[in-house]
Amino acid sequence: MKKVIVIGGGPAGIMAAMAAAEKNKVILIERNEKLGKKLYITGKGRCNVTNNKDISEFFDYIPGNPEFLYSSLYTYTNFDVMNYFENMGIRLKVERGDRVFPKSDKSSDIINALKRSLENKNVEIMLNTRISSINIENGNIKSLVTDEKNIIKGDHFIICTGGLSYPQTGSTGDGLDFAREAGHNITEIKPSLVPIEINEDWISNLQGLSLRNVELSIMKKNKIIYRDFGEMLFTHYGISGPIVLKASRMVNEKENMSVLVNLKPALKRDELDKRIQRDFTKFSNKDFKNSLNELLPQKLINTIVNLSGIDENKKVNSITREERKNLVDIIQKFTLSIKGLRDIKEAIVTSGGVDIKEIDPSTLRSRIINNMSFAGEVMDVDAYTGGYNIQIAFSTGYLAGKSV
Repeated sequence: MKKVIVIGGGPAGIMAAMAAAEKNKVILIERNEKLGKKLYITGKGRCNVTNNKDISEFFDYIPGNPEFLYSSLYTYTNFDVMNYFENMGIRLKVERGDRVFPKSDKSSDIINALKRSLENKNVEIMLNTRISSINIENGNIKSLVTDEKNIIKGDHFIICTGGLSYPQTGSTGDGLDFAREAGHNITEIKPSLVPIEINEDWISNLQGLSLRNVELSIMKKNKIIYRDFGEMLFTHYGISGPIVLKASRMVNEKENMSVLVNLKPALKRDELDKRIQRDFTKFSNKDFKNSLNELLPQKLINTIVNLSGIDENKKVNSITREERKNLVDIIQKFTLSIKGLRDIKEAIVTSGGVDIKEIDPSTLRSRIINNMSFAGEVMDVDAYTGGYNIQIAFSTGYLAGKSV
């Protein structure tokens, strides 16, 4: 029987400990005062444990190295996760986008179920314990050293420390440092699923405005590299909301990129033009600034009027065809220049991590250190929102623990 040390008590670490405990003695080390701190805040505190789509569809929602995750996701699928929680007495429900939540809407129910499993498998849990360094000899980890200078020895070590997003939950990059110290390459670390900062100074005027059913595109050198449809939100620094967070994964801060928003995607260009003509006929004697109330949200009108270049006090019946056509373009090609992404501390997940070329995808063992494995966000894998990232954590944790 091996002594397995799992570093990190998030979903990946908990699942790795549970799987490894089937045949081994396991110690689970967590730097926080409790396990699963990040699980408490996922799904806005309701814990989006997975997604109900067929596992074959998951890869369409994983922009960060999906091929590497085939073995993990097919070894421990989303239906395995759902069956596990159902068997633990947690009733589940499926919501919009096939997202799966506990029926109680309480993340604590999920965490308590995981804790019971660890107890049932006799996993030793060390809380409030931070690893400061690792001792490596002849291609093997010999021991860990804690902040209190205690030495922890083991036969196999699984690193599940997460990335750099949500550092308040303990994801401060310790595992990346361990991997680097062990000789692993760390790919570029970037925030993913994070709000986007915008250059235009008038963006703060739109703060708090939420738009539904709009089409957002990320533009690079006048070419669309990403497109999505749904909800977005304006903030004092830029834009956020579901489609913005997903789109942020495609933003490269080193390149000149922009956001193009079609505010009326349900209408073709000529249809929108005819709609505007009808409104102009209806409000023919009004000033231009008072003619868009039925077309656009009130908070957006001043900005659109200013961008159009049409005098706000110009009577609608004197607006030219060219001015009207330009207005159509502004509404369907509402363009924002990207300043950058918000700090990684605000990101839902981390893009980048331990280079997957140096990890065996069928076991998640290191190709450099004989008795080291990885699971979860510490690796260079990431997905969109919707339960996919937690599923990756559960799946990779299970495979890593099972493969010891």
